[in-house]
Amino acid sequence: MRSRLVRLAHGWTLLSSPFLSESLLREFIRPAVRAMPSSMALRLGLCQISFSAETDPGVSSRWTETDAGLEVEVMTGESPEHDLAMELLVCLGQALWERLSEAEFQEYWLLLAREMRDGIKGEIDELALQQKRCLLASPLLARSSRQLARYGRASFAGTAAEYVHCLWHDVTARTGPDYLPAQQLRRRLELVAGWFPPDRGYRLFAN
Repeated sequence: MRSRLVRLAHGWTLLSSPFLSESLLREFIRPAVRAMPSSMALRLGLCQISFSAETDPGVSSRWTETDAGLEVEVMTGESPEHDLAMELLVCLGQALWERLSEAEFQEYWLLLAREMRDGIKGEIDELALQQKRCLLASPLLARSSRQLARYGRASFAGTAAEYVHCLWHDVTARTGPDYLPAQQLRRRLELVAGWFPPDRGYRLFAN
């Protein structure tokens, strides 16, 4: 069976391959991409998505800039279908980080600095938590511009993914020392929503 191009929202496409299940496409990828605000999709530009059964140690997804737009590849592995859709959103969040304006960068870094001053130890997801812990592991790493950039990128990618996740369907906030408290999570989501407002028919919070 040959691969075929499937049209998604925003003029994006998905390279459908034989091992890609119809349920993953119908119940997860289509609604997740459709929930993404048009302004966010416009900032990202044209995108072609593919899922690979091949494994690459340490790599869950990757994006590449081409003359035709973004090419995003997600490794399926043994991950549940919902997790694959979230990995796609995180990868798109990484690409979006590279497209933020200077003013948006400054606003996001100020938000992170406020969280640090408030002693917030948790993060939006596992990767961001790992990078944050690495940043705070020693005074040397805390002064590393490279490590700071890694943390900022991971933190924003996870936040952007969670924002679209909240538009896609109802989400229950995770609690505990490894996660962002509700107040900080709300601030982040509201910041991203201010830059990329939900399209008609979608809303960030129920109330």
